[in-house]
Amino acid sequence: MAVSSFFTAGCQSNKNLQLIVKLVNIIFCLLFGFAPLYAQQRGKASYYSKRATGNKSSSGEKIHHDSLTCAHRTFPFGTLLKVTNLRNGMWTVVRVIDRGPYVRGRIIDLSYRAAHEIGMLSSGIIMVEVEQYHERITPYKPEEHPYRPIEFDIAEMGIDDVHPVWVPDTITHPKPVGQKKLQTKGVESKKTTSSVLP
Repeated sequence: MAVSSFFTAGCQSNKNLQLIVKLVNIIFCLLFGFAPLYAQQRGKASYYSKRATGNKSSSGEKIHHDSLTCAHRTFPFGTLLKVTNLRNGMWTVVRVIDRGPYVRGRIIDLSYRAAHEIGMLSSGIIMVEVEQYHERITPYKPEEHPYRPIEFDIAEMGIDDVHPVWVPDTITHPKPVGQKKLQTKGVESKKTTSSVLP
């Protein structure tokens, strides 16, 4: 604004110069107006109470206290933000679903769960650092399978050759038991077991 008033004060009658100044201002705003979207921000954070559950946010999505969501003034809806508690170093990743906060000095409103994740429930309002989150967490890294590959040529093999991996090649079957003597408290008794039913 100061740049435009400097140029227009000298020559107010020149319409071309005023048009050039307006274009310079528009280009300046486009280049530097969205800089906070990609930079780190430091400021105060607050959080929604559990009573906000069920209310509609600015994006149309319902607020829930167990979701990792937030309200921010400038980031587009759906943007992932990394919010770090500057007091204890704990951080969490939240998704923007609402606009706000509109209180001076505050830069972000967190859901109840996000506030719990970074340890701010007892404080209420804390200093945080907010930055856009670009990394994706891979839940696991596929490892080499430790088992041998499955052979599908079973038709060429005999039925006796097919057995699970955990069973040894030579299977020994238990021998049938005839009579067994059991001793209980000094009294001998005979118990017969038979695999054939009468």
